[in-house]
Amino acid sequence: MEGEKATAAALPTDETLHCSFLDFAGRWVVVTGASSGIGRAIAIELARHRANVVLVGRDVDRLAETASQLPRCEHRTLILDLASHDELAAAIQELRRDTGPLYGLCHAAGVVDTRPLSASTVPQVRALLDVNFLGGLELARIVCRRDVVAPDGGSLLFISSIYGLVGMPGQIAYSATKGAVVAAARAMAIELARRRIRVNTLSPGLVETRMTESALDKLSSQQVDKLKALHPLGVGEPVDVARAAVFLLAPASRWITGIDLPVDGGFIAQ
Repeated sequence: MEGEKATAAALPTDETLHCSFLDFAGRWVVVTGASSGIGRAIAIELARHRANVVLVGRDVDRLAETASQLPRCEHRTLILDLASHDELAAAIQELRRDTGPLYGLCHAAGVVDTRPLSASTVPQVRALLDVNFLGGLELARIVCRRDVVAPDGGSLLFISSIYGLVGMPGQIAYSATKGAVVAAARAMAIELARRRIRVNTLSPGLVETRMTESALDKLSSQQVDKLKALHPLGVGEPVDVARAAVFLLAPASRWITGIDLPVDGGFIAQ
């Protein structure tokens, strides 16, 4: 009877339920864009699989809201502007002294600005490039330093977009930044493989987030309906992307590197 009681007491609750195959066992993962949308969903899903998460963003209150939704786990919050590239190294080094070696990075932060070619000026493109690509690249460079990353390897994941794979009017700058993410990640995957650091990208389709709503506001209702109809399984939710992200980041996915995984409800299958 005592053995039965002990077994019952050890059963996981809904808060701690996780798949042992995707168990992070307390490894530290840095998640950018964790204040909302896909980044927030990824941070929560990682915590459900026993990762310790570092929430990175610019909005203190929204990061605190994310932290309040995490299952019981260790976490840290970093208030960072990813466009301020010179500030990233010091912040990550200080974090490393606090947490110990870092296992993973998920660069989910991103900005979108829908404009035609005639309005795609150098400053407008650079503003997207600074966050969507260069900020993530600089973080990856810092996280992969031998005195920062875990000695037995790690996992990097960049959230790209289907617009890095297909053309879409008004998304010239955004598509350029996301295409750069995919290309750079492939090169990183080959370079870092000898150190057992995996690098992958994930390309979501249309997902219901605050940023998506803002972008769709610039389109007509007919254009929005047409875009939604291009997703055979319908519009996605942040958790759909988060679950795929956990799979690619997880230590168990140790033989997967250099890939881009579309999570798009069937968009590019057409």
